[in-house]
Amino acid sequence: MTGDFDDTQKRDALREVADDLRDEDSDEAERIAALVHRVSDIYDDAEDVDAQHVYLNMRNILQISEQGGIER
Repeated sequence: MTGDFDDTQKRDALREVADDLRDEDSDEAERIAALVHRVSDIYDDAEDVDAQHVYLNMRNILQISEQGGIER
């Protein structure tokens, strides 16, 4: 198996993992789900993002989380 998946398969697999993580009902799982979902945007033709944009957004998610969330 060579792992040859098209972008749609990659996006769908990542989003399925994110959805499964959200079912865990914990703050940590929700943070990881948000990061995984954001990475999936790289493989979504409807999203206009690149790896650097996703990295910066993920860094922002983690910083907000470390500060106690948006509803401080």
